[in-house]
Amino acid sequence: MKIGLEIHVSLPTKSKLFCSCSNSATEPNSAICEVCMGLPGSKPVLNKGALTVAKRVAEALNMKINERTSFVRKVYFYPDLPKSYQITQLDEPIGTNGHLDIDGKQIHLRRIQLEEDPAKLVRGDDYTLIDFNRSGKPLVEIITEPDIASEDELRSFIAELRSILYYCDIEINEEMKTDLNISGIDSENGERVEVKNITGIAGLTGALRYEITRQSELARKGAKVERETRSYNEAEMRTVSMRKKESDEEYGLIYDADLTEYDLSKVKIEKPIIASRVAHEYASKYGFDPKILLELIMLSKESLLLIDASKGKYPAQAITAGIEYLKKYDKINISKDSFNSLLNLVEKKGMVNKETLEKIEKGEKVESYSGISDEELERTIESMINEKSILLNEYEKNKKVFNFIVGKVAKEKNLDPRYVSEKLNKVLSEKFGLV
Repeated sequence: MKIGLEIHVSLPTKSKLFCSCSNSATEPNSAICEVCMGLPGSKPVLNKGALTVAKRVAEALNMKINERTSFVRKVYFYPDLPKSYQITQLDEPIGTNGHLDIDGKQIHLRRIQLEEDPAKLVRGDDYTLIDFNRSGKPLVEIITEPDIASEDELRSFIAELRSILYYCDIEINEEMKTDLNISGIDSENGERVEVKNITGIAGLTGALRYEITRQSELARKGAKVERETRSYNEAEMRTVSMRKKESDEEYGLIYDADLTEYDLSKVKIEKPIIASRVAHEYASKYGFDPKILLELIMLSKESLLLIDASKGKYPAQAITAGIEYLKKYDKINISKDSFNSLLNLVEKKGMVNKETLEKIEKGEKVESYSGISDEELERTIESMINEKSILLNEYEKNKKVFNFIVGKVAKEKNLDPRYVSEKLNKVLSEKFGLV
């Protein structure tokens, strides 16, 4: 099975790609002008901010960035395209020949290009409305090679790409549009099928599963998988045929004479942050668990800032626990000084809860640590179990008693329940022969 993706993501610019209309208007048809409506005599002017963001994404995706870039017109006739052509790129895109490392495998990226978004069609039972606010918004299109071979690889790829774009200040949400290209389910002779405009990872995996089933059934019957374009009906969880697949020649791609070549070598960009690289680097230098750290920072700049301010000063395990507490109680925007206070408490195995964090935020002194040593805690747990032998009998029948003991000791001694849980496991194993 071969899976390739064409991913379209909106860029966070204030204005559209070729005009000064707002990129964030909500009232339908309130952000339009002669350029994005394609009126005669109008001339496009490239948004340099979009060029900068696109180059930074290309750098983050390990692309070979072209020295110069240019635009073409992709001609087709549809109600959402007022000019009857879309401005996109062909021979001189932003970048080519990139890759992402996914679970020990390289997924190769063919190209990244800038293009404008068509308008938005709003369909009713017996009518169609058009909102031209979206017409001309800047997009990057990222095209992979057909290197993805399973649903798990698809999920891992999207997760890594989402993190990279997030750190380039691009939010991937349900508005991310992806075309899924899939072929060779059961036969290398099967034609490529494209499923258009899928939103979200649930839609992608749903479309993939349906196509695997559909194409496998065709192959089982000896029928040929036709090359075509399909759409995904998320409510019915199935794909439906739209049209036979077009060729590039059918689009009549021509150079856009209203736009010049642009010198990408003069476009300055900030070095992109790659969360997966940071996780492995910090694991090597400071002793973090790379998988846990990646989960914490993949889509959280706030977490990375706090970790950067405390790495090397506190144990990695304490920092990880501190970030987990902040996320649990929705306090991730805490100040660096308050985070230091939290880490001091975590290091002492003190109890941390919502009230504790609120006191820390206010700069109040937190009296929630009993000062007990590892040995004292183990003796306390052992004594409690010996005094109430019913606990041991109940534990052998009902493992929930474990949580009861943890909660009782943690509350009495103002200790971190995870610390108590660790010591209870040790006592049960070494003193009572239970696991």
